Amino acid sequence: MICSGADAATGSPVEITCERNIESLRAGAGAPQQYIAPGWVDIQVNGFAGVDYNSPAAPHEEIARSIQVLHSTGVTRFYPTVITGSPDGMLASIANLSKAKDALAEGEAIDGFHVEGPHISPDDGPRGAHPRQWVRPPDLDEFQRWQDAALGRIRLVTLAPEWPEATRYIAALAEKGVVVSIGHTNATAQQIADAVSAGATMSTHLGNGAHGVMRRHPNYIWEQMAEDRLMASFIVDGIHLPTSFLKVALRAKTVPRSVLVTDASSPAACAPGRYQLGEQQVDLTADNRVVLAGQDRLAGSALRMDRGIEKLMQLGGLSLADAVQMATTNAARAGKVPGRALGLAPGERADFVLFDFDPEQKTIQMRATFVSGRKVWS
Repeated sequence: MICSGADAATGSPVEITCERNIESLRAGAGAPQQYIAPGWVDIQVNGFAGVDYNSPAAPHEEIARSIQVLHSTGVTRFYPTVITGSPDGMLASIANLSKAKDALAEGEAIDGFHVEGPHISPDDGPRGAHPRQWVRPPDLDEFQRWQDAALGRIRLVTLAPEWPEATRYIAALAEKGVVVSIGHTNATAQQIADAVSAGATMSTHLGNGAHGVMRRHPNYIWEQMAEDRLMASFIVDGIHLPTSFLKVALRAKTVPRSVLVTDASSPAACAPGRYQLGEQQVDLTADNRVVLAGQDRLAGSALRMDRGIEKLMQLGGLSLADAVQMATTNAARAGKVPGRALGLAPGERADFVLFDFDPEQKTIQMRATFVSGRKVWS
């Protein structure tokens, strides 16, 4: 198959020849009518299109439908994310998602799994919307039960490094090739430094899952922003982070160490109303916030990756090339997504998107999505 467009990284016309992988990339001719970029990679998706990935009973046909909607937003690979819950509930959710991956044609887009919690801070603020009763310390035996249920496909675990067992746990997971990310934490500077030395390489949705009021310095946000060995993910929906924080955080981490995630939950791409997130009910409000039912506490987002790329340009002041980098190669590097770290390059998976770009409004309009050289949406 041959596909062409203006390379989102350079603006120059390119022509791609591919089957399941990209075989060649050469300069195109004429004025392209569309842009082409690697397909979006989202390493934190709790649910989408009304489907809760944290439900052990989520029907496979509904998971397939949700992936089809994800494809319409440009997502080509993603990590379904299971949050803090009961031991049996989390294990059953992971097992259900793993079976869906193997059973569904759309399951190719599920490239691994992200477990966010339950080894997080029990404190109000850092805990976010995670249910407090199920917060518990790191347990390597529990991790192995997750990994067995996932058939070895858990690629990312988010935890708070202040637990006494955290350093040993982080080192053990890192040795297995699993990405360990710091999040939902109330850690000291030393505890963060120890986590990084043990093998933690990322910060999960930096600036969120935090106290509303904290010591001006030192604090766990400054420490993570200043640590050059940590990449950081950001929820860029205009709701989770104020523009000033987003700009400062991107300058501190720099674009190459920054990742766009949606942290989408089941109401994403749905009408306002009440939905489910694990054991809890959540509301999608008219202004597109996802909150715990009857409360004002954020519980994931309703963000789409294509809108997140727009927000990076509109609020963060990034170029199209930098915004796309955060949604593609950076995410692949941070989450160890195979065959996606180099972008549009020979040998990489033929995951790419075609879209229109309005440089004045800084908006994009999706036209087509390809996974392993196969058109999955247009």
